[in-house]
Formats: sequence, structure tokens, C-alpha cells
Amino acid sequence: MIEKAFKGTSGYWLWLFFLFFLVIAGFISYLRQLHEGLTITGMGRDISWGLYIANFTFLVGIAASAVIVVLPYYVHDYKKFSVVTVLGEFLAVSSVIMTILFITVDLGMPSRILNVLFYPTPSSLLFWDMVVLSGYLVLNLIIGWVTLDAEMKEIEPPKWLKPLAYISIPWAISIHTVTAFIYSGLVARPFWHTALLAPRFLASAFASGPSVLVILCYIMGYHGAFYLERDIIKKLTTIITYALAIHIFFTLAEIYTVFYGNVPAHKTHLEFLFYGVPWNRFLMPWAWGSILGAAIAFILFLTASKRRDDVTLFASLLTVFSIWAEKGLGLVIGGFVPTVLYKFPKYIPTLYEVLITFGIYGVGAIILTILFKMAASVRQGN
Repeated sequence: MIEKAFKGTSGYWLWLFFLFFLVIAGFISYLRQLHEGLTITGMGRDISWGLYIANFTFLVGIAASAVIVVLPYYVHDYKKFSVVTVLGEFLAVSSVIMTILFITVDLGMPSRILNVLFYPTPSSLLFWDMVVLSGYLVLNLIIGWVTLDAEMKEIEPPKWLKPLAYISIPWAISIHTVTAFIYSGLVARPFWHTALLAPRFLASAFASGPSVLVILCYIMGYHGAFYLERDIIKKLTTIITYALAIHIFFTLAEIYTVFYGNVPAHKTHLEFLFYGVPWNRFLMPWAWGSILGAAIAFILFLTASKRRDDVTLFASLLTVFSIWAEKGLGLVIGGFVPTVLYKFPKYIPTLYEVLITFGIYGVGAIILTILFKMAASVRQGN
């Protein structure tokens, strides 16, 4: 089945060449980081997590969202979701690989990952994060590949696949819950130390993940790979609408609690995000953009009665941007500023960080392109 990935149009190969260029640029930048250390990034003593961990947090949610398309197909026997289930599984595979790469580059010395394997510490959430991410990667790769292979052979998937699909459902929830616990368990960081963080993570994941899937399906349809039935798109946008509503409610509940409680240690983080300080307003456009983007996307999803393609696509793009800005940059950097000494250090990603980030997304996009190409070829019978 892998041979289908080596057959494509000139546009397909140009796209892969462009992604390969991004990977090379990112790899060269990473070699520089490996030689000089994390000092070439915008991170430092006060802000030790930056663009890498922001994208890690966001992509864990994209990976976890595969459960949204697994549930209708395997639990409710909604057969129309068969093709989108495979795409969702493959999206989860590429997302998990990217999360692992972001953790690797953030560590500075990649050999430190071996410490988790050689000296496992069950009391550490980082140990469990490695367990759930690696396990989820294997589950989605097996489920997606075997399902696609069965479709190519025009047979029913083997019976042993269904229990794996059932296992992947709570596993998907666990990967983002463990990620949230890494943040919320840090008592010294009031902005993260909230019991609502895990539910917020899951709600945002179930909105952003299907949004990415909708965008990818429209792109594939535009290039003639295959078209999803409008009913499937409608079901996905309905899921996004409900999840986005819950995400907005949780966010507003958090904002109300912080400002009404008027505890300075909690309030100053949100004040910095939305108003900044005269010499440091880097995150203010992202914070307001996230709030406005989520509100506009929700209204568009809610009022688009005929689910016009252009409106749905725009709303999906807004949803992805909003949640990346809120759960990525806003959450990670906002948790460090102000510091415990009430200082407002400024963090701006350097060119090296950006290139390495693009390189990792390039790796994920290459994997996703190849997997989606195989799925499209199987569906078209090529």
C-alpha cells in the first residue's frame, strides 16, 4: 500500500519538495542550537518554555481530537464516518510525532530523553506523558493502517481492531489530561494552577482538531483527491460548534473567577495578557485575537444555516488560530509573566526557533501528506 505514495502529479511532488526544504532549514537551525545551546532562542531563566512547548501543547490537542471521529464510527456504527475516521487517525499519528519532536528540541540535549527510559519514575507526570503519547501513536497507526488496508481489499476490518478502537477513546482523553496536569500541578504558577485546565484543554481540542480535519478535507477536495459528503462536513461542524461553545464558556468562567476573586497572584497574569505593560505588549494582540476569533467562529458556525463552504472554511481557520493563540502562546508565556518577583520579562521567538518550528511542522506535513495520499488513492481505487 505504501507504493501509492510514490505516484502523484507534479503539484504533489512540488509540495513535498517545499516541505523537504522546510525540514532542511529547520534541521540546519537545530544543528546550530545543538552546538550553541538554547541560548540562541528567546527563552531564558525567567521564561524557560516558549514556542516549542506552545506548539507541543496545541498539537497534543489535535492528536486527542481523533476520538471525535472514532466515536461515531465504532461506538454508534455511523458508517459514513469510515473515511474521515481513517483521516482522523492519520492526523493523530502526524500530530503525535510532531509533539515528540517539539519535546526533543526543547530539551536542548536530546540524549536526556533516554533518562526517562533508563530511570523510569512513575511519580513523574513527564514519565506518564511519554507512556500515553507513545502508546497513542502505536494505537492510531495500527487502527488507521489496518482500516485502510481492509478498505483497499474491500473486506471488513478484523474483529480484533474494534477493541483497540475502544481503548483509543479513553487513551485520547488521557494524553491531553496528562498534558494539562503537567501545568496545573505546578503550584508556584497561579495562572496554570486550576482544576478547570484539563476540561478546558479537552474542549479546545475537540474544537480545533475537527477544524483542522475540515480544512484538510476541503484542500483535498479542491485538488480532486476525494470529496466528503456534505452530511459528514455538517456533522463535523456541529461537533465543532458544541465544543467551541464549551471552550468559550470555560474560558469566560476562568476569567470571571480570576477577576471577581481579585487575588493579585492570579489576576496579574490575565491583566498582562490582555493589557500588557508599556514596555511589553507582545502577547496582547494574540490574547485579544484569540477571544475575538473564537467568538466570530462560533457565530459563523451557529448562523451558517446552509453551511456554505467558504463560511465553514473561514470559521474553521479562525477556530484553529484562536485555540493555538490561547492554548499555545497565551497559556505558556502567560504563565511565566509576571515572575514571582513581579517582573515582566519579554519573550520573542528568535529566527532559529521559528525555523526549527517550521521544520518540525514540515516533518509532520510530509508524514500527513503521504498517509492522506494513500487514503485518497485507496478511495479512488488507484
